[in-house]
Amino acid sequence: HCIKCLCFYHPDDPAALKEEQQQKLRALFEGARKVGRELLIEIIAGKHGKLDDTTIPRALEELYALGIKPDWWKLEPQASSGAWAKVEAVILKHDPWCRGVVLLGLEAPQDELEAAFAATAKAPIVKGFAVGRTIFVHAAEQWLAGKMSDDEAIADMAQRFEQLTDAWLAARGRKAA
Repeated sequence: HCIKCLCFYHPDDPAALKEEQQQKLRALFEGARKVGRELLIEIIAGKHGKLDDTTIPRALEELYALGIKPDWWKLEPQASSGAWAKVEAVILKHDPWCRGVVLLGLEAPQDELEAAFAATAKAPIVKGFAVGRTIFVHAAEQWLAGKMSDDEAIADMAQRFEQLTDAWLAARGRKAA
């Protein structure tokens, strides 16, 4: 079992907000350890401030400085492989036992996700992706509006997932089975 926590956290947030978030994340981390659960912390910084190659590494540094060591990080796409190299360096420096990073999609279109996948190609710390809305939002909207049958919705979501999986594997120089 894994506990997941989404946190809108930017290293340039106001001090009072950051302190409150840090205290809650620390309490969650300690609680997860006490009950023997893995912890995944999802950090979204780009919605509340500038996102450059140092933003996420700075955020992770701040959280690691508090002793927060989640088993997994779920992070928004970074613009470059250099940004991912910095993220990976911070994680390996502070927690070589971290299981890795899962890339989140933020409802991005397919082409943006393919570019994001390519940026992670040289970052083995990034283990996979969790991009649910990119996969299901179109089918859900159409199905709820009565414009798509159950079978069509299932086929649409399967096709989107397959395309993303193929793009992920291609970014890593592997072929789909």
